[in-house]
Amino acid sequence: QEQLAESGGGLVQAGGSLRLSCAASGLTFSRSSMAWFRQAPGKEREFVAAISWLDRTTNYADSVKGRFTISRDNAKNTVFLQMNSLQPEDTAVYYCARSGGAGIPTSMSVYDSWGQGTQVTVSS
Repeated sequence: QEQLAESGGGLVQAGGSLRLSCAASGLTFSRSSMAWFRQAPGKEREFVAAISWLDRTTNYADSVKGRFTISRDNAKNTVFLQMNSLQPEDTAVYYCARSGGAGIPTSMSVYDSWGQGTQVTVSS
């Protein structure tokens, strides 16, 4: 059974940093492109970042470029999201997701496994 488990969320002041982790099990992680999405209260879930399994190419939403970094450790079956210069508008539940394709799409429909999410709250 495929499982994704996020961790690392919490409460941080504006300007601070957090590092999210997503541990995968029950799937071939080395051939899984991974992504982070987020959903703020009252808003739709949105793409944040993705990393390809094929060549580790990355893709970011414009709102997080230069502040967030996605990376992966295939030996640990884990994908990370380093978030710096956090702002109150980054407050959301963050989800990791998996796709069997080699691309790094932004559409939720491409991703076939999802974690339960981890809450990130940024205070002003």
